[in-house]
Amino acid sequence: MRMKDLIAFDLDGTLAESKQPLGEAMGDALARLLQVAHVAVISGGDWPQFDKQVASRLPERADRSRLWLMPTTGTKLYIHRDGQWTPVYAELFEEAQKQAILAAFDASLEATGFVPEQVWGERIEDRGSQITFSALGQQAPIHAKEVWDPDFAKRKVIQADLRQRLPGLSINMGGATSIDITREGVDKAYGLKKLRDASGIALEAMMFIGDAIFPGGNDYPAKQLGLDTVRVRDPQETLAVIDAIVACQR
Repeated sequence: MRMKDLIAFDLDGTLAESKQPLGEAMGDALARLLQVAHVAVISGGDWPQFDKQVASRLPERADRSRLWLMPTTGTKLYIHRDGQWTPVYAELFEEAQKQAILAAFDASLEATGFVPEQVWGERIEDRGSQITFSALGQQAPIHAKEVWDPDFAKRKVIQADLRQRLPGLSINMGGATSIDITREGVDKAYGLKKLRDASGIALEAMMFIGDAIFPGGNDYPAKQLGLDTVRVRDPQETLAVIDAIVACQR
């Protein structure tokens, strides 16, 4: 494994279970990784989710100055300076575009005949620079999410319908039950290029680790961008990959 200056991660399904905080072992692993490389986390969740899942879960010794947190697929960037997390930029949807997306979601779900038996919380979340549809609701329990669409088949139908209704927008599957809509060209490749510009670290010096590195998956653009990638099944496997990287980087 060649030395890398920055290791970038997906969040849900990679560093943590869907919408859950990092486990203690993962927090420790990231602290060790930060000793040998910069670390970025790029995911569809908004900043409050990042704060709950990642920022607040790192051990005290973690070198936060080398950590780059990228909510809403990299359309926002936060860095740690002077003892606090500070936004570097945020690219937001215009109101008219937002309304068009919400209307398309309603029409698409009706057209595809998708009606879940049970929903926990809001199904559509406005994250400013991204609109996210969570099929079972934002507060759905993990066990329900894991069995709903493990092979992405249900979401591929909705995704295809939405692409007809919303030309010129980027529509990707993320997490266990969600579909993320961002401006055209906004995906993890876009976010990683923004990270390159903000950090000064070349793409060739980055590695990306995620659980959805396959065509249609929201981690796949990182591979298409030409980054070295590692596809993992779950956070347990990610821990093993981090151990291997730390051993090689020392």
